[in-house]
Amino acid sequence: MVKDVLLSVQGLQMSPEDGSDTVELITSGEYYYRNDKHYLLYEEVTEGFAKPTKNVIKAAPNYMELTKKGVVNVHMVFEKNQKNITYYYTPYGSLQIGIDATRVDVFETEDSILIDVEYGLEINCEFIANCHIKIHAKPKGFHMQFDSNP
Repeated sequence: MVKDVLLSVQGLQMSPEDGSDTVELITSGEYYYRNDKHYLLYEEVTEGFAKPTKNVIKAAPNYMELTKKGVVNVHMVFEKNQKNITYYYTPYGSLQIGIDATRVDVFETEDSILIDVEYGLEINCEFIANCHIKIHAKPKGFHMQFDSNP
């Protein structure tokens, strides 16, 4: 896999009260492989703020970390069958986040990386939704269609 990549980051939240909500971000980023872990780096712009948020994803089998620094700040750990607690810092205040990952899969081919995570989300000790994140990285210039398979 090459350093310069195109990323698709898809998030789905399924709440009993609100139904489901899907968000997708497509952006350029960088890919590295070090110490048996995949790293994806990219920036995200938040509406109303000039400063971007820098994101680092670190993934290995049954494990993913997401670190955001900028407008929002958080270090989220997704470990299969483990519950992790962290704080999500926003310009409007902080929230305690609980992440209960049921699945963390990393699929790798010569031309792509797919990270597929399912987890329960709690905010301030209250269950909010079942969530699904799919992160797909391909070399820039590669066929731009993203699907569920690497």
